[in-house]
Amino acid sequence: MKLSAFGRKFTADAGITSLMDDLGNALASGDDMIMMGGGNPGHIPEIQQRVQEILADICQTPADMRRLVGIYDPPQGEKQFIASLAELLNREYGWGLKPENIALTNGSQAAFFMLFNMFGGDYGDGLKKHILLPLAPEYIGYADAGIEPGLFHAVQPDISFTDAHEFKYRVDFDAVEVTGETGAICVSRPTNPTGNVITDEELARLEQMARQHDVPLIVDGAYGTPFPNLLFVDATPTWNEQIILCLSLSKLGLPAARTGIVIAAEPVIKALSGINAIMNLATGSFGAMLAEPLVRSGEILSLSRDVVCPFYKAKMERAVAVFQDAMGEDSCHWYIHKPEGAMFLWLWFPDLPISSLELYQRLKARGVLVVSGHYFFPGLADESWKHRHECLRVTYSQDDERVAEGLRIIADEVKAVWGERQG
Repeated sequence: MKLSAFGRKFTADAGITSLMDDLGNALASGDDMIMMGGGNPGHIPEIQQRVQEILADICQTPADMRRLVGIYDPPQGEKQFIASLAELLNREYGWGLKPENIALTNGSQAAFFMLFNMFGGDYGDGLKKHILLPLAPEYIGYADAGIEPGLFHAVQPDISFTDAHEFKYRVDFDAVEVTGETGAICVSRPTNPTGNVITDEELARLEQMARQHDVPLIVDGAYGTPFPNLLFVDATPTWNEQIILCLSLSKLGLPAARTGIVIAAEPVIKALSGINAIMNLATGSFGAMLAEPLVRSGEILSLSRDVVCPFYKAKMERAVAVFQDAMGEDSCHWYIHKPEGAMFLWLWFPDLPISSLELYQRLKARGVLVVSGHYFFPGLADESWKHRHECLRVTYSQDDERVAEGLRIIADEVKAVWGERQG
């Protein structure tokens, strides 16, 4: 089979493809694999109950049932949900949104594919623009989203140590450079994979840089504020027409509904809707219709604040305690990135005798599925930076006992690696 450049690009091996293949194969195999690799959210009883109640109401209302399964939405997305969301965000934050400032996509991954290729790539006359990632590591799903190669330019972070076995990445503004070849700046908040939350001050500085160079600042809020609010530190919800804010219903508890939300200036939304029409004809109605009553009432914010956030914070604290106990004080060097949000622990093993990919393979053989950290550095020019091959991303969203078992196996395997070297 002969393929075009596009076909070869998107059928080649990719980090996100490997991750999703691993997850699917592990689930299908029936093996007793401890699933700590993907970003699948936990199952929160209060959220599931509300979703069931709303779905039951829809099923009992013929007009709503027709809207759910029998009518195409416009390319911009389900109109009632969009109107309710604009009203909620204006009421809570005074953002001055109109429905024309919001579009829906079939999941956040689709949104980023469209946005990155809208603002990065070939501009004609030999000019190619990149997407600037000011704080590596970044989300694995960005890495292969560019139609053209070399779409991303990433910046190595400052590393500060915040406790005996804890560190934090910070934006190195001395190294962040916006040029005429920058099409957009993009940062996730909180960051997948590390759980890092850039501060309000860092976000404001990035926005100012974007404004000075007339490029958008894309903020990936899939885990962030105002919902689903998987944040364990303070972070102010922020939007203006310089910012493209991307939200999601997945981490609220609706990952299979594949509903991404983009809030941006009207020209961006109009362009995105046009691409939506070509790529998808229409967006799915399911997630928007399930969430619309929660948005209309404002319950989506209170559930995020009072249910979702405490659920994940408690799981994070339990996971950290288990890993700290399993590693101990006198073993090899190890650190956890300060867990400020999302649903991941980012583990760093300085001077690890093997690569993180080899460690991933050894853990997989022991029935624990994690993600090698090397996948999370798209666009970073310094291939020799050892740090990128010394980290693992571990998900703690699933059953606490299984997570604890997996963390103990990780600790045991890391110690075994060091023991082999010393032996």
